[in-house]
Amino acid sequence: MIPLDVFGSESVAADLLEQVRWRNGVTCPRCRSDLTVKNGSYGHFQRYLCKNCDRTFNDKTGTIFAHSKVALRKWLFSIYAFLRFNTSLRQLQLEIDVQYKTIYQRVERFTKALDAPSLDLVGLVEIDEVYVSAGLKGRERDQESRSRGLSTRGRGSYDQDKPPVFTIVDRGTGDRYVIPAKSADESTIRLLLANREKEPLTVYTDGFRDYDPLNEDDAFDREYVVHGDGEYADDDVHVNTCESHGSLLRPWLSPHRGISKDKLTQYLRAFQLRRKLLRKPGREALKHAIKATL
Repeated sequence: MIPLDVFGSESVAADLLEQVRWRNGVTCPRCRSDLTVKNGSYGHFQRYLCKNCDRTFNDKTGTIFAHSKVALRKWLFSIYAFLRFNTSLRQLQLEIDVQYKTIYQRVERFTKALDAPSLDLVGLVEIDEVYVSAGLKGRERDQESRSRGLSTRGRGSYDQDKPPVFTIVDRGTGDRYVIPAKSADESTIRLLLANREKEPLTVYTDGFRDYDPLNEDDAFDREYVVHGDGEYADDDVHVNTCESHGSLLRPWLSPHRGISKDKLTQYLRAFQLRRKLLRKPGREALKHAIKATL
């Protein structure tokens, strides 16, 4: 259920932020001391005094919501709509009546605050790659934009504005990851598979030749299917889970009318967070999203 009470009341939004941020007790965002006492209020937000550094702070200090004149309830709605419904920034501009530039800057702060996924591979692992269009959006150009009508088909590269994004599925934990790379080569693949709990690590791939060196490495037990031969599954050997997860990636990026490759990582981290919210009810999903930025 959508938490409409949070989006309709600044005091409820402030209470939710306070609940999530200080779930383990109030600590000073500057010196990390827990020697704090309540010290009045700052609008709808509780203010505190740190007895260690003798400075005051409130519930928004040191968060992505600090130093904004826009109501917190509007920012929480923007985060929720961005993640849950894949709402474009232009649409958010209309929904909360805030300038596009302001929304863009705040959403960028939100995506930058998200942590990179930490891979600790445990069980059987699938790995596959998908190529997305990500160019020079937002940069100053010294030449006219090129036509994309006759773009080369097949595998792309970072320099061609079609960087690879690896999808990794750990069947042991059920975790799924999307990680951008500058190239889909052997060194990148080895780096992605480096954090493993035990050896040999069983890896399921397709017939892409850059996975071939894994066959000669005792640290890996590679099994694969060759799509070019019409082979997509051989009992448990397949990358169908990767392809299913990767198929959601382009629809996630499409409402934003092109993504700069400089910012692709940020949007993929938001995509990663979005999946974690899918089975959570509205208020719990919003709490999880706030917690991810703190």
